[in-house]
Amino acid sequence: MNNPAATVGPRVQAAIAQAFGAEYLHTDPVIRPSQFADVQINAAMALAKKVGLPPRDVAAKIVAELDLDGLCNDAEISGPGFINLTFDGAWIEERLNRMACGEPGSHAVPSQRVVVDYSSPNVAKEMHVGHLRTTVVGDSLVRVLESVGHTVIRQNHIGDWGTPFGMLIEHLLEVGDDSPEAALLEADPSAFYQAARGKFDAGEDFATRSRLRVVSLQSGDPETLAVWSRLVEHSKHYFNAIYGVLGVSLLDEHLAGESSYDPHLAQICQELEGRGIARISEGALCSFPAGFTGRDDDPLPLIIRKSDGGYGYGTTDLATIRYRVQDLAADRVLYVVGAPQNMHFRMVWATARDAGWLPDSVEVTHVQIGNVLGEDGKILKSRAGTPVKLMALLDEAVERAQAVIDANRPDLAVSERTAVARQVGIGAVKYADLSVGHDTEYVFDFDRMLALSGNTGPYLQYAAARIRSILRKAQAAGETVALPVPFGGASRSTAGIAVVEPAERALALHLLDYSATVHKVAETLEPHRLCTYLFELAQLFTAFYDQCPVLKADGPVRESRLELCSIVLDRLVAGLSLLGIETPENM
Repeated sequence: MNNPAATVGPRVQAAIAQAFGAEYLHTDPVIRPSQFADVQINAAMALAKKVGLPPRDVAAKIVAELDLDGLCNDAEISGPGFINLTFDGAWIEERLNRMACGEPGSHAVPSQRVVVDYSSPNVAKEMHVGHLRTTVVGDSLVRVLESVGHTVIRQNHIGDWGTPFGMLIEHLLEVGDDSPEAALLEADPSAFYQAARGKFDAGEDFATRSRLRVVSLQSGDPETLAVWSRLVEHSKHYFNAIYGVLGVSLLDEHLAGESSYDPHLAQICQELEGRGIARISEGALCSFPAGFTGRDDDPLPLIIRKSDGGYGYGTTDLATIRYRVQDLAADRVLYVVGAPQNMHFRMVWATARDAGWLPDSVEVTHVQIGNVLGEDGKILKSRAGTPVKLMALLDEAVERAQAVIDANRPDLAVSERTAVARQVGIGAVKYADLSVGHDTEYVFDFDRMLALSGNTGPYLQYAAARIRSILRKAQAAGETVALPVPFGGASRSTAGIAVVEPAERALALHLLDYSATVHKVAETLEPHRLCTYLFELAQLFTAFYDQCPVLKADGPVRESRLELCSIVLDRLVAGLSLLGIETPENM
């Protein structure tokens, strides 16, 4: 096991049990970095009242029983009862060399089938900045979950059914598939939608035909379904253009729109009503799951069938969770969706559990997504007051990055500068989103996102490019650079890294935390933890490079430090890849 905290933890627990009895075996000590030592153990304060001793006396008893053989050089009691541990240099070197040989670390967890619902745009509508976070956070989570061994099933729950499609179909029939207006479905979906909406609001004849078209759609009329299919196909091309620019891993095969559940909605209603889980209230069929009440403590309804006989999100989402459990055999289901939908999902899941469609063995989680704000602290909008179009925002990010790259690296070929600008611009937007808690709001600021200093995507990309430059210079000088096996790859011959200087030691200890960090992200569903880890890694590398000469070092020291650089590069590239961010060769 490479992770220092995970290595220390069991030994501390064993020492607690030995000192105070087996009933304290499962005491969970707090293990954290310290400015005074490699790690600090905080267990004495929690135990002091239980065993009736001063915290420092408790700490002394733990240290007396603590087996540190081959692991730590020193254990010191400080403050009110903290235990400071300093790892043995040989232990660090052994673990680091194992890492260089491709050993990923011992953090195996039982493999699960995890369904992840993310992105979820609407057909014939522009993807706006609000879709950025659900897409980027969801894609990072599926990458992380797959990297630790889970089977991930992506589900892009697009809005492709319902009342608005009547007017959209009528509009497309009027303008024709080959018209300039139809071309807007891929070039400017919002313009196509607004044109259809304008006709619907302005003319009763068009509105009546649109309503009748909804009936035809829901009844399976072949002509109407054919036009609907063309609308969906146009939107798929548009979605894929966005996903291609963002570099996310969603494909057409992951589409699971609302329409796919329509054949099951009547059965959902019949079963819930027949079993007494839902009842008619004010003309609508509703469930009233326990624990959800309104202002006057009246039970809150989840509308399953509207009073006009139509179905809403509640019906579709019930069919969705039933499908994901029964057909996809999910052990865990994640909904990467905006925070305002939290109560809705909880009511859906409570109803599904009442119906037996969602057993207790299946974990469902709403990965709540906060808003993207403008400089005024309000939800980011265009100057016209409309939601910012996602493609326009991404294009601007690349244009701004292009200006910086052109100014800083005129020596690079135009084609390479263009490629780097795309990697930096898109990476900056994605990292800014992922580096904050997914359930919090953040202010969208291009200048901060594209800065080469601070906790930004370009700073990490530059760190990787800088290491690549170091390794290229070493190879050009005739040095044989021992590149590590990519994280989790097959093993190779034993490496020979020596950890001597304090900056080397700090960097090495942080590298040993990589696997534990990735597994923690998979457990907590918080990509910002990985961003923090990578930012700290880049900072520690900078300190190491400033304090420990690499290319100017002699013989074995140079070889050791080059290999240490190589491992840092590998972890930066691997970590950024889990965030969905590319790393340029040059910056």
